[in-house]
Amino acid sequence: MQLSAEQIRQFHEEGWLFLPETFSPEEIAVLRAEAEAIYAADRPEIWREKSGAPRTAFAAHTYNEAFRLLGAHPRLVRPVEQIFGESLYMHQFKINAKAAFTGDVWQWHQDYGTWARDDGMPEPRAMNISVFLDEVMPINGPLMLIPRSQQHGTLDAGHDLSTTSYPLWTLDEATVTKLVQEGGIVSPTGKPGGVLLFHGNLVHGSAPNITPYPRKIVYLTLNAVSNHIRRPTRPEWIAHQDFTPIEPVADDALLDYARRWKQAAE
Repeated sequence: MQLSAEQIRQFHEEGWLFLPETFSPEEIAVLRAEAEAIYAADRPEIWREKSGAPRTAFAAHTYNEAFRLLGAHPRLVRPVEQIFGESLYMHQFKINAKAAFTGDVWQWHQDYGTWARDDGMPEPRAMNISVFLDEVMPINGPLMLIPRSQQHGTLDAGHDLSTTSYPLWTLDEATVTKLVQEGGIVSPTGKPGGVLLFHGNLVHGSAPNITPYPRKIVYLTLNAVSNHIRRPTRPEWIAHQDFTPIEPVADDALLDYARRWKQAAE
């Protein structure tokens, strides 16, 4: 899959790009089922809310075949290669669960702020590319983005260790207010299978989910190989230290797996 010149222009200007229904219902069905099975497991890679509900599951592509195929899928890898102009490796892979009724807040932050401070990533030549596993609606804690905020570079942040179960480098209210006055807030929503790309310095966050509708999203953090991390402080399953370039699988690899999975379940 290749991005058009207009899509690349939008990404560089606004800092984000949404590609609706990039994956089929068959592909998403197996990913959703596998995600639920992972959340039910007792593994160190699975972080939970203070309530005990799943918050995020790291590195599923290293032990689950469906997510391995997703992590090397050309519909995700090729557009980022196109933007960065070089090969990529997987810096981080996570399945975020904004559980029904109990999904907690993600405070306002920039992803690159964490990658630089905690992992020693030299430049913001990495980005998150996300896949909606559930329908993302205005009411169930969608991601909120501040357009064009990436143009301000890496902002000062404080290390919040107490608001949620997950430590995060967060921005203060005055900074967020100023950025919102300049760029507003957008919340990309859509059906399962939608794909969202956003710049590593784009300011974003999400509110708690108090609805009966879960909101699971897979995030691949794809980093330019030349920009590999230099000073990792976090476990390898959070910030990967294998900088081997990703070799994309065939475009129908996940669909073939989903069909075999469905047949086995019947």
